[in-house]
Amino acid sequence: MSASKKHIKKSVFAFLKLIRTFNLIILGFTQYMCRYFIIGGGHDSILTIAKDWKFFLLVLCTVFVAAAGYIINDYYDIKIDLINKPKRVVLGNVLHRRVAMISHFILNTFACLLALFLGWKIFAIIAGTTVLMWFYANQLKRTALVGNLLISVLTGLSVFLPAFLYHPTEATLSFYACFAFFISLIREIIKDMEDVKGDEEFGCRTLPIVWGIRKTKIFIYAVSLAFLLSLSYMLFYANTSIQFYFLVLPGPLFIWLQVQLAKADTSGQFLQLSHLCKWIMVAGVFSMILL
Repeated sequence: MSASKKHIKKSVFAFLKLIRTFNLIILGFTQYMCRYFIIGGGHDSILTIAKDWKFFLLVLCTVFVAAAGYIINDYYDIKIDLINKPKRVVLGNVLHRRVAMISHFILNTFACLLALFLGWKIFAIIAGTTVLMWFYANQLKRTALVGNLLISVLTGLSVFLPAFLYHPTEATLSFYACFAFFISLIREIIKDMEDVKGDEEFGCRTLPIVWGIRKTKIFIYAVSLAFLLSLSYMLFYANTSIQFYFLVLPGPLFIWLQVQLAKADTSGQFLQLSHLCKWIMVAGVFSMILL
């Protein structure tokens, strides 16, 4: 293989790493699981879903915005990431920072253009998200809790978005959006505990830096309690008792997370907990099969 081909191959893999391809696959997969099991009730054929061009555009919009968000986040965090996770930094090493900014602009532009075909509400949400993601990467990420809440709200919103196209499914989608919000919030705070060293050196004011690790853990337990109370309300008072099956898959993993959180005190352990949150998300998605 020639040197130019090796460079192209290396650049492609670096770009796929930059946009967190695995996370994007999970995002798209989650939305299509919603389409099949919640919106379609598990009855629509694959051909019917494939012909649903509006939903396909919705998924593309969401994935494009998320990819652009990952890019701009890494763009502003190069110096911090060189301390916290040097092996995962691709900007400035394999890819030029100019490539990141151009890609960020193109992805957001396409997302907004596609959203125009889905109605003004979805367009407003997509356009607003592109602005908020830039604001998060540039400033809010370094502010205690505010940045965590923003990312969590946007994560929950990505699950709830199909409700703007399919109104009868609002209650069930709200349940899963609530789940996505809380697990995302817990994961974002755990990631801050993982990145304390680099964040502190560059003046970030995340929860672990402001409160310390012990108090931040207590806060996560409080969030976990709020999570359980919220789901309990939706289960028993919002006429969505069928969602009880949700506890079958992610429930044990969520309990395990609480147990391991009490023991964690190193960056590597917090990284493992962050990954565990991701698998709790995946387990929650697969619980849709039981509906």
